[in-house]
Amino acid sequence: MSTLAITRPVSASIGRCELSFSDRVPIDLERARAQHGLYESALRGLGCRVESLPGADDLPDAVFVEDTAVILDELAVITRPGVASRRPEIAAVAETLSSLRPLARIEAPATLDGGDVLRANRTLFVGLGSRTNQAGAEALARLAEPLGYSVVHVRVTGCLHLKSALSWLGEDRLLLDREHVDLRSPHGFRLISVPPAESPAANVLWIADTALLSGGYPRTRECLEALGLSCVTVENSELAKAEGGLTCCSLIVESSGPSTRADREPPKGQATDES
Repeated sequence: MSTLAITRPVSASIGRCELSFSDRVPIDLERARAQHGLYESALRGLGCRVESLPGADDLPDAVFVEDTAVILDELAVITRPGVASRRPEIAAVAETLSSLRPLARIEAPATLDGGDVLRANRTLFVGLGSRTNQAGAEALARLAEPLGYSVVHVRVTGCLHLKSALSWLGEDRLLLDREHVDLRSPHGFRLISVPPAESPAANVLWIADTALLSGGYPRTRECLEALGLSCVTVENSELAKAEGGLTCCSLIVESSGPSTRADREPPKGQATDES
């Protein structure tokens, strides 16, 4: 199996990013780009092939490619971001994904940000909060449930996305910040809480049986290592000012090998868009 990580450069206009829960503070562009480069290097070190899309300096949030799509084994769902200014970001991502998966699109009045969708095996946790509405969650369910996925709605409060406060750590493990996520039933998963005062550490990218987590949260790393998990730390301090986490900055596409058009035919009855 090969792993593709789709990324996008930090925009020169990142200082005008959308903010929902954080005060606007200056972002050091060069430092943000350097940290993003180290993030991409970490992905390569974990065995990913990194494909960086063209930069878009007119789109402040373009680096946060995760919000533009939800990747399933059988399908790539092109989202409809909850903030209108971000919707122009999806065109370049959809073009790239069209050669890798059949495409389906979320349509108005539904809104869905990819950062609100956490895939854990065949379960999709969908966050309902400031960016994703009930219609968006239901639209995703109509696409995913016929493919054998279970869709669980989760209420998110006080943070931007579900994955700001909930991450999959492989097997049956979920890392969460209980202050922001109302996950009353574990749905067959084992819940691991982030230590007090390390709320942002709940955003972890699980890849190649390794937890990629932000620097500055030693207690969370100690907790994960005590569970026998391998950890890699990267700095994300500048993009964190834009309410960005590690999962936000890539779209992970797993492939078991070359596919043919026939292999990629979508399930019958599903709305698709190959354009």
